[in-house]
Amino acid sequence: MVKLIHTLADHGDDVNCCAFSFSLLATCSLDKTIRLYSLHDFTELPHSPLKFHTYAVHCCCFSPSGHILASCSTDGTTVLWNTENGQMLAVMEQPSGSPVRVCQFSPDSRCLTSGAADGTVVLWNAQSYKLYRCGSVKDGSLVACAFSPNGSFFVTGSSCGDLTVWDDKMRCLHSEKAHDLGITCCDFSSQPVSDGEQGLQFFRLASCGQDCQVKIWIVSFTHILGFELKYKSTLSGHRAPVLACAFSPDGQMLVSGSVDKSVIVYDTNTENILHTLTQHTRYVTTCAFAPNTLLLATGSMDKTVNIWQFDLETLCQARSTEDQLKQFTEDWSEEDVSTWLCAQGLKDLVGIFKMNNIDGKELLNLTKESLADDLKIESLGLRSKVLRKIEELRTKVKSLSSGIPDEFICPITRELMKDPVIASDGYSYEKEAIENWISKKKRTSPMTNLVLPSAVLTPNRTLKMAINRWLETHQK
Repeated sequence: MVKLIHTLADHGDDVNCCAFSFSLLATCSLDKTIRLYSLHDFTELPHSPLKFHTYAVHCCCFSPSGHILASCSTDGTTVLWNTENGQMLAVMEQPSGSPVRVCQFSPDSRCLTSGAADGTVVLWNAQSYKLYRCGSVKDGSLVACAFSPNGSFFVTGSSCGDLTVWDDKMRCLHSEKAHDLGITCCDFSSQPVSDGEQGLQFFRLASCGQDCQVKIWIVSFTHILGFELKYKSTLSGHRAPVLACAFSPDGQMLVSGSVDKSVIVYDTNTENILHTLTQHTRYVTTCAFAPNTLLLATGSMDKTVNIWQFDLETLCQARSTEDQLKQFTEDWSEEDVSTWLCAQGLKDLVGIFKMNNIDGKELLNLTKESLADDLKIESLGLRSKVLRKIEELRTKVKSLSSGIPDEFICPITRELMKDPVIASDGYSYEKEAIENWISKKKRTSPMTNLVLPSAVLTPNRTLKMAINRWLETHQK
């Protein structure tokens, strides 16, 4: 299941791009600004918005470390920002002065590419901020760019529909027509498809375009055997031009956003559709996965950015079996636990958990006694919050192993619903749980954090009947 957990509505015009670092979310817009948010609670940073560009900001991306943010604009510049204080580090002008449509850091942070409307592509030295190499495509504007995971080459996409492959010396290795009506976005999966022969690496590349298609390609490259790009398949689902695509960090999912206002999540192994998200009211222009948490951001011409959270069931679907899901939590490393703590707003406990070598298995076995006596967490409120989050994690695994469909589980209690009702946000909850939520908190949705239009609760008789039928067939 995918849940809408937050909506950002600070931009005054179309959202063009969004990007994650390990701790931040960046968004940029036609309103000429870039905004930065904390992943802990999605509050905007004090030094946000970032202002310099004199025209629309088309793209933004973080360096792999997350310390630097790049943005590019119709004004012909690519700007580097210090994410900690919002200060500008450099302003790099496209040699031709053409509007810059896309920018991307190399995996080692040494280089930054910028692609422009006149077809020029520049490889910048990201340390000295100086131009390293420059090239151009024959036709069209450059609107998409992605580095291979090993950094040995990068791919650009043009408005004429060509995929062009460049090596790290800006030599053109390959070019071919990929989408008849123009490419809009491309992205590499960070996970190799196969180890292949010795010295040969295979990567999965996704591209999307104005032809309403998402295509998957298999890419291989060695300095000895050269470059090879093979078409693999076309993913169906969208009914209009596809404007964005992105792989999940583990390569198990691919997400796409379209002019049809929908976001589709695919299983990359089976190429089946896992989810279709339809919250946006206008074209979906951008989508991005967080590198270390189960979060997805989607941006739209409706001026909003939606933050979605994947639960463990979706990861289970993408990994094929429930056993793998259990291993996913129990096999967490100490670093995975630290990442989970940050995602739950418990960043201050990372040091304590690391000091006590808490991995996934030990996390699931923590009790109120061990939190107080072994980890020395003095605050009762903090201990209660940690236990609540751990219990949610246990419940998700337990519900999957018992086969309970997630739509039967209340989003608040994480337990099987007995008396489901529909709130004005469109989601179903256990009646008592949502009534308590509304009476004790501000009248906001537990799922979206937006104000509930109404406190009226409508019995969900269809869902209750489905739950009862399920109980009849599964209870002994």
